[in-house]
Amino acid sequence: MRRIWVAMLAALVGTTLPAQTPGPKAPPLTPAPALATPATTPIVTGGRAAHALTATDVDAWLDGYMPYALHTGDIAGAVVTVVKDGQVLTARGYGYADIAHHRPVDPARTLFRPGSVSKLVTWTAVMQQVQAGRLDLDRDVNTYLDFRIPARDGKPVTLRQIMTHTAGFEEAMKDLIVYDPKGVQTLGGYLKRWTPRRIFDAGTTPAYSNWATTLAAYIVERVSGVPFDTYVEQRIFAPLDMRTASFRQPLPGPLAPLVATGYPRASEPAKGFEIVVPAPAGALSASGLDMAKFMIAHLQNGRGVLNPATAAIMHNSPLNRVDPRSLIPPLNRMELGFFETNVNGREVIGHLGDTENFHTSLHLFMAEGVGFYVSFNSAGREGSAHTVRGQLFQDFADRYFPGSPPTGRVDARTAADHARLMTGLWQNSRHSESSFADILNLFGQTAVSVDDKGALVIPSLTGAGGGTRVWDEVSPFVWQERDGHERLAAQVRDGRVVRWSFDQIAPFMVFDRVPFGRSATWLKPALYISLAVLLLTALYWPATWWLRRRYATPIGVSGQALKAYRATRIMALADLLVLGGWTTFVLMAFNDLALMTSASDGVLWLLQIVGAVVFVGAVGIAAWNAWLAWRDGRGWAGKLWSVLVLPATIVVLYVASAFGLLAMTVNY
Repeated sequence: MRRIWVAMLAALVGTTLPAQTPGPKAPPLTPAPALATPATTPIVTGGRAAHALTATDVDAWLDGYMPYALHTGDIAGAVVTVVKDGQVLTARGYGYADIAHHRPVDPARTLFRPGSVSKLVTWTAVMQQVQAGRLDLDRDVNTYLDFRIPARDGKPVTLRQIMTHTAGFEEAMKDLIVYDPKGVQTLGGYLKRWTPRRIFDAGTTPAYSNWATTLAAYIVERVSGVPFDTYVEQRIFAPLDMRTASFRQPLPGPLAPLVATGYPRASEPAKGFEIVVPAPAGALSASGLDMAKFMIAHLQNGRGVLNPATAAIMHNSPLNRVDPRSLIPPLNRMELGFFETNVNGREVIGHLGDTENFHTSLHLFMAEGVGFYVSFNSAGREGSAHTVRGQLFQDFADRYFPGSPPTGRVDARTAADHARLMTGLWQNSRHSESSFADILNLFGQTAVSVDDKGALVIPSLTGAGGGTRVWDEVSPFVWQERDGHERLAAQVRDGRVVRWSFDQIAPFMVFDRVPFGRSATWLKPALYISLAVLLLTALYWPATWWLRRRYATPIGVSGQALKAYRATRIMALADLLVLGGWTTFVLMAFNDLALMTSASDGVLWLLQIVGAVVFVGAVGIAAWNAWLAWRDGRGWAGKLWSVLVLPATIVVLYVASAFGLLAMTVNY
């Protein structure tokens, strides 16, 4: 039945989305740059003939690709720009910027929200100040701040670590995206209210951080003496003639009517203008052609915004300044702000970006002088925009810059041994530990196993079609996706696999082994069994009350034993109710970012305070009841059940305390 409804929605969208829109006739705010002169000579690369990268070929390919992708993915609209040799090769708009008003996407005038691709502008601003001598990439950032970042093991944070996402900060989730303009905060106000805990040693572990990016922008603001929004307008957008680009929220009057509307899905109601609270990490609004100008600047050695030497350091940062523990060769790595998205043996750097409704990717083929940018204004059916943007980039590379598949292969016996060393539960380095959000780490652990042939199996890593990927070990502890581009590799110390990642996320996230005390292998079964015991305990009370009332049977205990008996059942029910409250809040909050603001502080305090009383009290009451049960002559069933209830309450208390439900904070 669900498939029928999906098909109907796709058909409906197919009748309302234009296949390709040339844009309205009104003159663009930004004059369109001259198109690159088409090349006509075929190129042969890696044993396969590559299509010539011409405007004619790209347009025909995109016009066949994008409308179908939008229709089947339930995506409202998209913009694609390709640059080559310092010029715009093509700029295409597809679908609608506003479905209700049938406003098509215009690559010159429609503003998309590229999310974390905005960081590239922020990092460019940082490098400008490095170039000017006002910032040092390797100096303690406290030098530039009016508040302090605590050291970890005596080591400070540096801008190089921030730009490579290795400063060690836990994830900051509160006040990420809101829809009320009143939610806008100053950079200093956002940063000073709370400093995320540093959970990794400086430089050792990639862990993506929006908070740290905002910190870098605040440093630019302080050393330049210019507000960040104004700084990027004057020092980056103006020199590059990016007239539609802005970090301001809400947008200035002339730009506000041009922004694309965001949709969860094309078939669902529109959402408002997203206010990205850590603005330098994701608040940019810009047209496709303005993003083309930004790509050209970086492809041409920073032309207009950076000198060639500074741009070279940004695009290919020296490895001798990087802690080798943060790298898993040969996987992609962070440069300074950009991260590698290498494909088919080509050196490619870029960035991805996501808000709730906009989903974007930008890639620069450095040696080829080619840039590729795509942005969607819907997540689409089951997040299809993420799949489309990834496949579009890979298919673009395969069409115009093909490569040869790897030929190496590890022998079957060794491969099976290596796969077994990978088995177990792993935790993504991008996570929180100091708040209730830590509970996600219990239920989000990544399992690695082997199949009956000894091959590596990671069920959570699915391919574009949703199927489980097949991995072939092509060199020791390096696996290649069969018939795909993805690589996976492990870091091995003393014969033991301690860390792994895969190309798509390796620059900014890795997987480390889950400690035994936090392992879902035993904790989740223990928790589920404990909840069943507590539920049966709570239900047993009214059930036995009804039976005693019906058959006039005495309860069998009195005095202190009766009090303990009743209190145990009350606390069992209280345990369940508090856990139910936490479950409801977490599910709602992570489905609606508007709840992850100060508006929910009261609920969080209530859950934590009541939880502390209930979870601790339940253990005490259960212990009291168990002690009395073995002294007051109860039957073996009563004694056994009292013994089961006590560890059940202990498990609940352990999970609550170990995973942040008793953290007593509203910062996360």
